[in-house]
Amino acid sequence: MNTGSASGRLRAKLSLVEAGPHGATAALWRAGRPRDRYLAYLVTMHQVIRASVPLMERAAELADQAASGGADPLGSPLARYLRAHVLEETGHDAWLLEDLTAAGVDTQAVTGAVPPPDVAALTGAQYYWAEHHHPLALVGYIAVLEGHAPAAGLGAVLARRTGLPEAAFRTVRAHAQLDAGHVDDVYTLLDSLPLTGRDEALLAVSALHTVDALTRIFVRLGRRAPAAVPLRETGRPTPTGGPG
Repeated sequence: MNTGSASGRLRAKLSLVEAGPHGATAALWRAGRPRDRYLAYLVTMHQVIRASVPLMERAAELADQAASGGADPLGSPLARYLRAHVLEETGHDAWLLEDLTAAGVDTQAVTGAVPPPDVAALTGAQYYWAEHHHPLALVGYIAVLEGHAPAAGLGAVLARRTGLPEAAFRTVRAHAQLDAGHVDDVYTLLDSLPLTGRDEALLAVSALHTVDALTRIFVRLGRRAPAAVPLRETGRPTPTGGPG
């Protein structure tokens, strides 16, 4: 691993904590009631991913403000990257709702549910750092999320274990293909920026917080019995997964 570059240094720091999310996701998919847990996972991922585009749009605005008058050399390239990534990520929250619909879940119940504290801790920290420190923090968050894409064969394995229709696995399959390229783009951006030691410290704090918060989410999904979400056909609470 090349620790002589900003990307290499961030990768090296993340390599020290990779066991957390990897172990938590492995335990999640080994746990009982795979159908219920998969639907709980989809609900939680929707709660996370629906924040992605608004976060990036706001961070791009703040980056533009930082670049005004040439005061911040990071502002303009950061804003360009974020706006390009918005185009790549737009609509992915809708994919998750379509997956849930294909599984028979009432998505109005999903969108109306109060997101749990661990989701708010994951995404809310990024709003704080962008607004009150620097929008560069969001790049650490993106690096972690893109670097923890579903494994290539996960959709097929879960389809067999859950008995859910193929249409319920679109997002898992798509992100397994898309995110590898996206994470390369993140690290290319970092190596193109004139980062200071303080900038790299911000990236590390954001990225390491993201790893910790993701791990907590996956541990919660693997340990707790999934909450009930109404099925579309009956409208009655049925144990089909939800933010437990």
